[in-house]
Amino acid sequence: MKKFINITLVLFAAFLVFSCRNDNDIPEDIHEHDEIGKVVLKLTNKADATDVQTLDIIGGAAAGHLHVHAGDTYLAELDFQIAHGDHYDSSDEIIEERDQHFIVYNPADADIVVLRGANDVVRTDGNKLGLKTEWTINSVQSIGKMNIKLIHGPVSVNQNYPSASNQLGQTVGGESDVDITVDVH
Repeated sequence: MKKFINITLVLFAAFLVFSCRNDNDIPEDIHEHDEIGKVVLKLTNKADATDVQTLDIIGGAAAGHLHVHAGDTYLAELDFQIAHGDHYDSSDEIIEERDQHFIVYNPADADIVVLRGANDVVRTDGNKLGLKTEWTINSVQSIGKMNIKLIHGPVSVNQNYPSASNQLGQTVGGESDVDITVDVH
């Protein structure tokens, strides 16, 4: 009889443990996701290395605009930065997790051709991330715009969208970690 009671107690305890579990619980994300609070966009004119522009975009708002000239080509570099109290630190997380990120460009009211730089970070699928690009300015309306999105977790990417000679980029799936638009004059 004592064995029966012990077995019953063990089964009852097991029943309580497993019946208290909620299968709908989603485990907490243990990976800390720091918010990108600042993006620094640097443009350098290929024909004139002294023609350098740096634009800070904090919280999605650009501190100014870019001055470009039709016919010129600019080297563009993006630096995504993490907010830490009252200052920003550059984060290498995007480069370390390059296969989980991709940058897409979308000009509006401007004919800007984007090529991903030879010195850009390459993902394991062979596509370039888009941190370092070249922008050839064919024409700009009075105020053109360049939209830049950092996509996290895309299912697939295509650096050669719409073509190999204009690599604005395209993704399927994922979500925007950063979605900024800067004025181009």
